[in-house]
Amino acid sequence: MTVESDEPAWKQRAVERSLRTAKERAGQRVQKFLDAAQSIIVEKGTTDFTVQEVVERSQQSLRSFYLQFDGKHELLLALYEDAVVRMTGQIRAATENGSAPLEQFRLAVELLYELCQPDPAARRPLFTEFAPRLLISHPVEVRIAHASLFDLFTELLERVDESGHLRAGGDPRRLASMTMQTVMFIAQPASTDTHDHRITATEVWEFCAHGLTR
Repeated sequence: MTVESDEPAWKQRAVERSLRTAKERAGQRVQKFLDAAQSIIVEKGTTDFTVQEVVERSQQSLRSFYLQFDGKHELLLALYEDAVVRMTGQIRAATENGSAPLEQFRLAVELLYELCQPDPAARRPLFTEFAPRLLISHPVEVRIAHASLFDLFTELLERVDESGHLRAGGDPRRLASMTMQTVMFIAQPASTDTHDHRITATEVWEFCAHGLTR
């Protein structure tokens, strides 16, 4: 059942245009804050910065910042979600090469490990500083932020299952979750140094493969 509005059509259109314009402007303000924070992270190589620094770099007001974000945590979360989406795109592109499903999944595991590792040149503190803290303090937010990556890993493992290489009774969704968490944890600084020898992407894949495939 359709409920008709008493307001004239011209007025409804005017309101819709006004709301659309306001939404676009809000989006632009948000992006300026995100760009400012990202540039500071790249310069410092750390997520150790203040909201005031972001406000000054973005050339906007503190009031405007708090209209868009609850605080620094929410800003970092937005940056992290964006970074995960971009990383997922990189991994998807790398696995769309027509190779066998198991080979595609190997590429995904190794690339995820490499992209989450500390790299002074790339400066990825969102993965090496913020993500570990987020995993402990805000597990629900982690699941939301990792949604695109989780969907990709599930998709790849479903292909592995269809090809007959997944272990008997293996659930692609549960195995995707466990694989992601394992790889991202091993990539953290405290986990990658063993007797002065850094764990390699190949070693990570072999570790995961023996628990997933036959």
